[in-house]
Amino acid sequence: MESDANERSLGDYRLRELVAESSVIRRWLAEQVSVGRKVLVDELKPEQEAYREEFLADVRAKASVDHPLVGSVYEALAQPEVCFFAHELLPGSTLEDRRSAGAALQPARLAHVIRRVAEAQIQQESSGTATSPLGLDHIHLDEHGVIRLENLAVGGARPADHTRRDIVRLGERLRAMVADGRSGSTRVLTLLGWMRGEGIQNPLSWEQVRDIAIQIEQQLAEPVAAAATTKAATRGHPKPPVALIAGAAALLAIVGVLFWLKSKSGTTPDSANHSLPDAVLIPAGTHPTPAGTEEPLAAFRISAHEVTIGEYASFLDTLATLAKDQRDRTFDHENQPPEKTSHVPDDWENLLSAARSKDTWNGRPVTPESPVVGVDWWDCAAYAEWKHARLPTQEEWFAALRNDVAAPAALVPSPWQPVTAASTDRTPLGMLGLAGSVAEWTRRPATNPANPLGERKWLIIGGSYLKPGTNALSREWVDDRSLRRPDLGFRLVFDAK
Repeated sequence: MESDANERSLGDYRLRELVAESSVIRRWLAEQVSVGRKVLVDELKPEQEAYREEFLADVRAKASVDHPLVGSVYEALAQPEVCFFAHELLPGSTLEDRRSAGAALQPARLAHVIRRVAEAQIQQESSGTATSPLGLDHIHLDEHGVIRLENLAVGGARPADHTRRDIVRLGERLRAMVADGRSGSTRVLTLLGWMRGEGIQNPLSWEQVRDIAIQIEQQLAEPVAAAATTKAATRGHPKPPVALIAGAAALLAIVGVLFWLKSKSGTTPDSANHSLPDAVLIPAGTHPTPAGTEEPLAAFRISAHEVTIGEYASFLDTLATLAKDQRDRTFDHENQPPEKTSHVPDDWENLLSAARSKDTWNGRPVTPESPVVGVDWWDCAAYAEWKHARLPTQEEWFAALRNDVAAPAALVPSPWQPVTAASTDRTPLGMLGLAGSVAEWTRRPATNPANPLGERKWLIIGGSYLKPGTNALSREWVDDRSLRRPDLGFRLVFDAK
């Protein structure tokens, strides 16, 4: 690294230190003067004007990436004399720094790293984003264990071999970071071998990498089961690692088939004979927050499931009755825009008809017990007012998730299905659909930890059946409360009785 004695400025950015350089760009550690934060600035060298369009295409690709694990682009400027973009300075050290220092990671931590990387890569793959090759120097791990990835998006169409390239590279480079002789190390080493293509016929996908990493995390989070497995393994000769993982893969395949059959059928045969589960009481006390801190909360009750199509239909029936006396805006939020005059969800007629006939909507089976979708924040707030309830804050939602759940990220996401059906992400407390099903509106805006100095935005929380890689810890920040999506619903919070 070298300091620039003249301390040049590019727009709002005071260049402090040259940290990297290639034939085309210079990367600077800089200070964004207006907000007093450290950033990185990539500057196109003036003598490389021929690369301007390629440089800007890469910047546009990076700016289009919207994933909480991937570094953000703050600003780009292209003028005749200067061309640069500013992006997030990720916290912590890179895995390459740790590898070079001879530091290993515990198997559970490494499985978590693999899972989080896979989740980010699934989104890049599903959006068709081309990327530079993934390396350990692009994966950051801070002192709190938070994982962030450098934004590697580049312009152009995504080549078919990018997924295979990055899975193999990660499998090769992480091998040296496995803490030897620790519980779970064999499982992680075998997964890495599989990622390299060893002992398998077909290459792994990022979804398979994620799912196996989740299984390893879940197993290592259960010390009693892990201890029993370790004792059993000491009797006689240990199984070869590939055989061990192959057995686990067979089990995963069986689970996958059952999961697929359940999603195709939409419901279990006797689901219609069961009432919806009751709200769950969360006691007063100090609870963990998504930020990794703790916060005191008063006691409250939270719906065990998202609001269903049948429940929302009853609400609309009430509004239709009130409309006869011009009182159909009785439950509207006080700040609801005057131009919003209806709480009917998107494509409601078709959705309700499919649910009542237990048919399909958008290619998926639905019943009246399926979570309602296509609602915006204003719809949810009005429904909550009708039920003498409210939307949950992210702190309340997270407290319910963490109750008796040691590893919430290990909850296997469920499809969009009736809430009375058996759910893969049912918590010990009886909460359904937190890791999968539909994403959910929360009560108030919040700060995105990836941009702590940015404005507070409206928060959507939880996994979504339409977004691969999401889980119970997933969060999205949006500007517009009028947003509607076919994978977005809500649940309610009530005062404790």
